[in-house]
Amino acid sequence: MRGQVLHRYACRSDFAAVRPIQYNRVFIDQGRHANQYLQLGRNPVTAICLWSGPRNVSTALMYSFAQRSDTRVVDEPLYGHFLRVTGTVHPGREEILAAVNCDGNDVMRKLLADPGARDQDVLFIKQMAHHLIDVDQSFMSNTHNVFLVRDPQQMLPSLTVQVPHAQLADTGLKAQWLLYRDLTDAGQQPAILDSRELLLGPGAVLSKLCRHLDIPYTDDMLRWPAGPRPEDGIWAPHWYHAVHRSTGFSSYVEKDEFPAHLEPLLNECRPWYDKLYAHAIRADTGD
Repeated sequence: MRGQVLHRYACRSDFAAVRPIQYNRVFIDQGRHANQYLQLGRNPVTAICLWSGPRNVSTALMYSFAQRSDTRVVDEPLYGHFLRVTGTVHPGREEILAAVNCDGNDVMRKLLADPGARDQDVLFIKQMAHHLIDVDQSFMSNTHNVFLVRDPQQMLPSLTVQVPHAQLADTGLKAQWLLYRDLTDAGQQPAILDSRELLLGPGAVLSKLCRHLDIPYTDDMLRWPAGPRPEDGIWAPHWYHAVHRSTGFSSYVEKDEFPAHLEPLLNECRPWYDKLYAHAIRADTGD
């Protein structure tokens, strides 16, 4: 059905007998892009899901949105669900499973039903596309959906530090493309960000993104205090060392050397990345 998204790999069992999440009022504009607002006896809330892959400066982007006084940020709410249903071994796995809600459908239902403080009109949810395993995705009809990608030649050497035997699924690139295609088929026009473009011109890229989302841009999004944030997931000590030292988006530095043993994985990743990058917001005067 136009305006509803359920990925071909999603599990239908949990939500099959349940009507889609209901709010007091849900407005869906399927024109230029899907404008979804949650109204719960308060000002309209713009709910944004960032669908990223790992090592894509996604945490820096979350910190950027956290500088907005009108925004609540949430860090990877489906991570525990992903670890539970896949059995994937990541740093801190047992600690994460013990600390968070590991039922992905329940997580998203509760999160969108209670978007936060009444003076915060934007809900920014940092997500990993490869965490969408056995999750009913109909909630995406009630969110703006934004993708963040990174050139796999730059990303893979960083990813394999934490995930030494990474495969295509660990990058999220194929999942991102399939989800992007499903969303556009459903009438949405999701924005795509590329980490290189973002670092080359953070102000320009974020300004265009905010215009796409129909929220005001502010230069406050370019700077933040060094150190961890209270919204950080419990996994932060394993993944967030660099962003905790930062006070803003770092300058783009290209890696010159690429490990030969990662060439086969790079060849798998490249076509999916190229498809996504073709639609990415550019740092220059183009779109």
